Amino acid sequence: MKALIIEDEEKTVGYLRKGLTENGFVVDAERDGAAGLSRARSGEYDVLVVDVMLPHLDGYGIVTALRREGIETPILFLTARDDVADRVHGLELGADDYLVKPFAFSELLARVRSILRRAPNRTGDRLHIADLEIDIATRKIVRDGKPIDLTTKEFLLLSLLARRAGEPLSRTVIAERVWGMNFDPGTNVVDVHVRRLRMKVDEPFHRKLIHTVRGVGYLLEDRE
Repeated sequence: MKALIIEDEEKTVGYLRKGLTENGFVVDAERDGAAGLSRARSGEYDVLVVDVMLPHLDGYGIVTALRREGIETPILFLTARDDVADRVHGLELGADDYLVKPFAFSELLARVRSILRRAPNRTGDRLHIADLEIDIATRKIVRDGKPIDLTTKEFLLLSLLARRAGEPLSRTVIAERVWGMNFDPGTNVVDVHVRRLRMKVDEPFHRKLIHTVRGVGYLLEDRE
């Protein structure tokens, strides 16, 4: 596997290079957004680890340019911005996942491995699971030819489940990724939103895609 790190902090680059190399990756790195984009355009990388804040061209500009050119290399954003609007924006542009700084390398490695093995058939800015189609750029959701109207949080929840289709996600992960908060076992915010999402995405249709994994959380998967 070959990874490209686009990150301007020297210590972070060294940390990531060492960890990824020890786990079998061939690693290149660029500390400038424009130079990183030039390398990423080669299409020779299996995954890109991209900081959002970069000199000359930020991470948003990089992913926008790559997706516009039809380059679908998986992208993991690194960001200090722990705001839902920023995370939604990154996903809309075509990023596959994001990780908020500071982070543990073990989590970054798990995220990288996850986006490399994901099940969805992605074409451009669309995700397809069975008869469900998610257009990331326009936030349009269609199932069996019928449009589905979702709130911003519901869209972020569904896109998270779809990007990691077939992988059980814990309530902790979902709360962190969708709401940017540490999961409180006493709250049912995740369960409430999953229930609302099911009412719109699953209940009107014979084939169920959102499944409960007892003792873990939820996953999106076509089991038929």
